[in-house]
Amino acid sequence: MVETITAEALRDMIDADEDFVLFDTRSPESFEDWHIAGAKNVEYSGSNDELVGEFDEDAIDADDTVVTICATGRSANGFANYLEDEGYVDEVKTVDNGMEAWSMVYDIVPVATENDDLVIVQLQRRSKGCLGYLVGSKRAGEAALVDVTRATDEFLEAASERGLEVTHVLDTHIHADHISRGRQLADKLGVPYHLGAPAETRDPQFEFDPIEPNGVVELGDVEIKAVHTPGHTTGMTSYLVDNEALLTGDTLFVESIGRTELQFADKDARDGARVQYETLHNVIMSEPNDVKILPGHFSVTNDGEYIDVTPGQPMFSTVGYLWENNEILRMDEDDFVEHMFDNLPSKPPNYEQVIATNAGEYEPEDEDEETELELGPNRCAATSDSAVADD
Repeated sequence: MVETITAEALRDMIDADEDFVLFDTRSPESFEDWHIAGAKNVEYSGSNDELVGEFDEDAIDADDTVVTICATGRSANGFANYLEDEGYVDEVKTVDNGMEAWSMVYDIVPVATENDDLVIVQLQRRSKGCLGYLVGSKRAGEAALVDVTRATDEFLEAASERGLEVTHVLDTHIHADHISRGRQLADKLGVPYHLGAPAETRDPQFEFDPIEPNGVVELGDVEIKAVHTPGHTTGMTSYLVDNEALLTGDTLFVESIGRTELQFADKDARDGARVQYETLHNVIMSEPNDVKILPGHFSVTNDGEYIDVTPGQPMFSTVGYLWENNEILRMDEDDFVEHMFDNLPSKPPNYEQVIATNAGEYEPEDEDEETELELGPNRCAATSDSAVADD
């Protein structure tokens, strides 16, 4: 009998380096656009309950553990039953809700801090490469949530498990690759929702509590200072936490640099890259060398490979390390601008609609549409070339 497992169970099998074969039964086009590392593509029709693609029965042995996955679980379940009925394998598992469920799998990872009162937790959306944060004060029992996604329960549980009450919700900017739930969560909790005041340049169609550059949100004795870091967008704001860590949003990553052309019209895009250069050199890299850089994303390839990071482990660098090891940061301005445009990946899927949603200009019809808008890895980095970023 085919066993149904959760996406989290599949994650645990991968992390434990268990020996199994993973089949993805979506169309070749969908598979090529985005899939889990190591998966094999065999197209199976869930509606017609029949094999569409070619299947090499020699690819598996009867005693292999096989896992099947598709978009929502239907065709993968059909293929799992096909394998069992035909006697190809003895043990078949299928992932409930398929890649939709995989797209919402999180790793909740504490980040070590020097201040005993300070709590920083990194929430890693491993399939998409989104990073959100909990920042808290143990003594005050208060927390702020930063860059909250649709998985609001993950953020609230991270606070609850540490005995912290959420008193503020913040976004670093109006996102282009995933749907923010920061504003809605703040409304539900009855707490302030913050963007940096420069986010007004994006003309958001909702009210928020702006933080002026160098303004501070206090959690007891823990301070979160707004640092205007334009480039990725005009309104991009990083948050300096207790002079110990900088939440850089989509400005600077562990393995790359944030792209600059998603907001700007083509004729202004190089101007955006010059703004990014000024931000990196005159703002972020002027911080002390030991300040941790905690980004808003990490890079996931279409093949599901992770670039210079390991899910489930803290993803951060330091100002000093990046200055010594990221060659892009040491380019002169003109070379930097040209590099930003020579290494751009394709734009995030549905990014214009996602921006409109996060700006309050558009309301998706239902959760299914939200899921569809978000599917696939983020593409907010200007380059995924780890040799360049050294990451």
